[in-house]
Amino acid sequence: MLFIERLWWSVKYKEVYLKAYCSIAEARQGIRNYFELYNYRRRHQSLDKRTPDAVYWATLPKKEVAA
Repeated sequence: MLFIERLWWSVKYKEVYLKAYCSIAEARQGIRNYFELYNYRRRHQSLDKRTPDAVYWATLPKKEVAA
């Protein structure tokens, strides 16, 4: 629960409250861009300087490939 609260705090204070969106579409695009940054490009100290995306994919079991 704490993770979700921190995530939404970050979204509100680092994206939404700083912008004056002119439309719902613009707000959606801005928030979409923020989540792309947060999940795929921004390295997180609590994740040992890795992105959430990299951590997620590293936890999945490896599939064997047929030869």
